[in-house]
Amino acid sequence: MTHVEDELTSQPECWQRAAEQAPAHAPVLPAPGERVAVTGCGTSYFMAQAVAALREGAGQGETDAFAASEFPHHRAYDRVVALTRSGTTTEVLHLLDRLKGRTPTTALTADPAGPVVSLADETVVLGHADERSVVQTRFATTALTLLRAHLGLHTGRVVEDARTALAAPLPEGLMDCTQFTFLGRGWTVGLANEAGLKMREAALAWTEAYPAMEYRHGPISVTTSGTATWMLGDAPKGLAGQVRDTGGLWIEGTLDPLAELVRVQRLAVAVAAARGLDPDRPRHLTRSVVLAP
Repeated sequence: MTHVEDELTSQPECWQRAAEQAPAHAPVLPAPGERVAVTGCGTSYFMAQAVAALREGAGQGETDAFAASEFPHHRAYDRVVALTRSGTTTEVLHLLDRLKGRTPTTALTADPAGPVVSLADETVVLGHADERSVVQTRFATTALTLLRAHLGLHTGRVVEDARTALAAPLPEGLMDCTQFTFLGRGWTVGLANEAGLKMREAALAWTEAYPAMEYRHGPISVTTSGTATWMLGDAPKGLAGQVRDTGGLWIEGTLDPLAELVRVQRLAVAVAAARGLDPDRPRHLTRSVVLAP
């Protein structure tokens, strides 16, 4: 078993633990009414997109998501939340250093000894969700679960759906596809982006991700009999039929969208294995992006 397989199968337990810990971390997490920005790089940025949409949708306050390298310093926020598994990502560290003394910051990380601990005003360490694989799975989803629980949006059903996602067979026909498209709405747009990234990182697969309604505005034109289009969350009316009319394979998400992401993680590992790839060591990637000064 690869590291990523071991790590992705531990997610139900990681999520349950994070949800239980959420009340203890509430004092350093965004309070209702605060204007908040959530930031990260790669997978963490896509989790930030999901968190921002969830928080605004819950009426907790205006919330933006940015890649750490693209943070708009001309905007004022009551708090910035940074997601970084390793705590060493250069862009995140540079951002926190620049914000220090100006804007309160909270970092969610897996390593209590990482340099992010000294740069962020507050730190939440999810050490039980740390990973050995380059490809992120459980840390990102556990951080999202913690924040989801903080917003009062996590339930026991999410954990049960994750167990179902690990136990049930993957949808038929997926392994025969050569192109994968992931769709989301609202907070699941971030999950769709992350699903596409997992397939590219682990399996070198041709993948795309879009807001579901945007898929009709051009991207559907490349859908063929070799395409799988996977909806994370509720699909817009009529979209499933339009995809099927192209000859593509339509996958309807039936579980909680975060659990659907677990199914995509399993698919990424399966496709990687079929192609003779090692998902723990993706081509040209490292566990953390540390840039030369």
